[in-house]
Amino acid sequence: MRISPHHRRGPVPGRRAVAALAAAASLVALTACGAADMTRQTSPYAAARGAKTVTLSVQSWVGAQANTAVAAYLLEHELGYRVDTVQVDEVPAWDALSQGRVDAILEDWGHPEQEKRYVEGKKTITPGGDLGVTGHIGWFVPTYFAKEHPDVTDWKNLGKYADQLRTAESRGKGQLMDGSPSYVTNDKALVKNLGLDFEVVFAGSEAAQITQIRQFAKEHKPFLTYWYEPQWLFERVPMTEVKLPEHREGCDADPEKVDCAYPRTPLRKYLNTRFAENGGKAASFLKRFHWSVADQNEVSLMIAEEKLTPEQAARKWVERHEAVWKPWTR
Repeated sequence: MRISPHHRRGPVPGRRAVAALAAAASLVALTACGAADMTRQTSPYAAARGAKTVTLSVQSWVGAQANTAVAAYLLEHELGYRVDTVQVDEVPAWDALSQGRVDAILEDWGHPEQEKRYVEGKKTITPGGDLGVTGHIGWFVPTYFAKEHPDVTDWKNLGKYADQLRTAESRGKGQLMDGSPSYVTNDKALVKNLGLDFEVVFAGSEAAQITQIRQFAKEHKPFLTYWYEPQWLFERVPMTEVKLPEHREGCDADPEKVDCAYPRTPLRKYLNTRFAENGGKAASFLKRFHWSVADQNEVSLMIAEEKLTPEQAARKWVERHEAVWKPWTR
């Protein structure tokens, strides 16, 4: 759900639906009124070895919720741990991880500055290995529109369709829809530097963005949106990527001068270093946790579409895929 080499994008990003977020509420231990209290929470591993509680950071996008749901279910039902979760934005999550307020982040879309500070410098955070999923952010149009207008999939031709992509919010220009204002994107710089007559309009959240995409699709209207892979919505609203100028090393180093596509990012896990060293079976399990896009989307769809709670979705996935998860628990 979503990113440049310097910043994670919304998702996913979860790098980063309304129903999905509501269903995820039981998974997330941090409420709006409790957000300020997060700094006072401390993982048991920050203070005591051998504690049987694990605290996981969970991002707001449903793919990240799927990771945490399955990890939590197996930690509790197979390894005998209690699992607490906190929802916190991506960069603050690195601070919380470094300080031991959470023990692990299971889906990071790439934060080189934080990695340099905490992994290479302070050594308070330890890489936990690849998640097994590669993330990619891009601009997408609905496939039905791409079939009607094949040249729209080249950014150079977007100007031809600005009028069709105009909305009440785009101030007379074509609309490029983004998700939450809190997500760090290159889109405003891209629109400016590529000379496009488009306005970046924020839907407000991933959930609001999904709602808008589904409404456009229901009415068979054209739209252009910032979106990301993996994401379960592709199963319900087929979308085709618009080719931006090829990503090249350093092309997005200066946020004001970005003029290239987003990179493809292997999503990674990170552990608090004390937890990585003293977390026993829980730490070993999280290092081994490694699944596919299909696995993640299966759980995400159950949460978002079937409206199962994250725990219910995790249980169903665990029942179906013992051969996948069993090696993680050894």
